[in-house]
Amino acid sequence: MATTFVHSTAIPIDGARTLPREYYASQEIHDLELRKIFGTRWLCVGRGDEIPKPGDYLRRQVGSAGVVILRDKAGRVRAFHNTCRHRGTRLCEAPSGSVGERIVCPYHAWTYALDGQLIGAPSTAGIEGFDKADYPLHAVHVTEWEGFVFINLAAQPEPFLTAYAPLIGKFTRFNLPELVTARRIDYDVQANWKLLFQNYSECYHCSPVHPALVKLSPATSGENDLFEGPVLGGFMVINEDVGSMTMSGRSCGVPVSNQLAEDDRRRVYYYAILPNMLLSLHPDYVMFHTMWPAGPGRTHITCGWMFHADSLRDPACDIDDGVNFWDMTNRQDWHICEESQCGVLSPAYQPGPYSPRESLSVAFDREVLKALGR
Repeated sequence: MATTFVHSTAIPIDGARTLPREYYASQEIHDLELRKIFGTRWLCVGRGDEIPKPGDYLRRQVGSAGVVILRDKAGRVRAFHNTCRHRGTRLCEAPSGSVGERIVCPYHAWTYALDGQLIGAPSTAGIEGFDKADYPLHAVHVTEWEGFVFINLAAQPEPFLTAYAPLIGKFTRFNLPELVTARRIDYDVQANWKLLFQNYSECYHCSPVHPALVKLSPATSGENDLFEGPVLGGFMVINEDVGSMTMSGRSCGVPVSNQLAEDDRRRVYYYAILPNMLLSLHPDYVMFHTMWPAGPGRTHITCGWMFHADSLRDPACDIDDGVNFWDMTNRQDWHICEESQCGVLSPAYQPGPYSPRESLSVAFDREVLKALGR
């Protein structure tokens, strides 16, 4: 069935206004979001190719919850709370690396297999009733979608396939599982995570903030097909004389797939996957962001760029042409969001009216408020 796209100005916003100050400044609301949103929904932690071998791991922090995501001996991706069952010591300190064939607590050397089972606990033979089988690492739900890895901290989460049904099969033609992550850049932004999502979801700001972008893709172009629920987005058009979103305006790689339709080659698809992933699909590369709130006014962001393997082998392809374009654009976005954060903290700030061009930002706010029970 063909996808139905609708221009943003045709999506009713019913006189919506921006969120009150406390949604960007309150520690209480931040803690509520961590519990009711980040503590219950599926979170993208990165790509499976970041942990290619058994023992390779990633460490992620979700509020006070530390999580280790690793590959076990059978090649399966697993996730555990980064907490020893002895005295709670953090098991993995570095953001990523390899634990080898086992996980060893740095404090008292309690040792776990890659499946989380306790296999070594020095000087416990004299503890009455002690059984290593009773002390595995606390597991975290984990799943994979199109090469991305997601975790969920809830005890009984909604299945990923149900929670994100609009995603299933939507991007098959983009060959996502086979793409190679060639670049990653980390950012530390002094702004609330919601400001970043709201900013990504509209191009009302593009003309004043992104002069290079609007030369390649008109700020008023494009339409949306997902405008309610946890997945929001659509496409914008690339100008006829432009190959892709790059510093030069030329394509920086071969097409990500030979299954792209002609329309796909003239568009960039932008989707916000709540609560922590942004996915931007270009004809020659795919960019993704993962966002991690670190306080009411601070967010850690990782941005990754994925290419067809042939783009990395072909000396005629300049992948940094695309990476540099979006690194520049990212920094413009982060700066204006930091300015917004400063502004909404002012006692003079009052919620203002959204423009019809910000309909996806309105939909994002509604989804957040719904999740918070407000």
